Amino acid sequence: MNETARGFFADGAFAVPPLSEQERMVEAVLFASRAPLDAREIAERLPQGCDVPEALAALRRRYEGRGVALVRVAEGWAFRTAADLGFLMSREVVETRKLSRAAIETLAIIAYHQPVTRAEIEEIRGVSISAGTIDQLMEMGWVKLGRRRMTPGRPMTFVVTQGFLDHFGLESDRDLPGVAELRAAGLLDNRPAPGAATPQAEAEEEAGELF
Repeated sequence: MNETARGFFADGAFAVPPLSEQERMVEAVLFASRAPLDAREIAERLPQGCDVPEALAALRRRYEGRGVALVRVAEGWAFRTAADLGFLMSREVVETRKLSRAAIETLAIIAYHQPVTRAEIEEIRGVSISAGTIDQLMEMGWVKLGRRRMTPGRPMTFVVTQGFLDHFGLESDRDLPGVAELRAAGLLDNRPAPGAATPQAEAEEEAGELF
């Protein structure tokens, strides 16, 4: 047993490690995780009695101004490239995934009206949703099933996921991306929308206003 580990034990009983060591533990756990972890998930991996919120706060301060930053994603925490250095990662992008306009509109409606049912999405868009649109969003990990609506038929609702927030670097769904971010991510064509006010163009404009 090394000196650090030995210091966690006192008179045969487990002692809470000092905050500096808790900070190191949280750092190790987050670096090893492939997905953001919330405070409860982190606490489950640390010795009992650790102050996870305090350790996270200390760790976040320590990484301020560095090449990577500790950021909050929904209820979770993760290390991410500093926002101002994102351009350095451009060469690492192998494939850009694009969504159809129908999928973008559907995603926008779900993000801004969640929890929302399929019927409500179709009512807002003014057209029906193809069977594969929501399936595609769910396969991408950006949309998931929410709770059933307590109305006749108990229809299922849809909500955006932590993965959606993580992709756009959002702490919560209150900080939703704009059209520029969607285009930068390759999710919108750069071609101008048709000048004619078709239902599709109007729906796209509505989605753009939402974002």
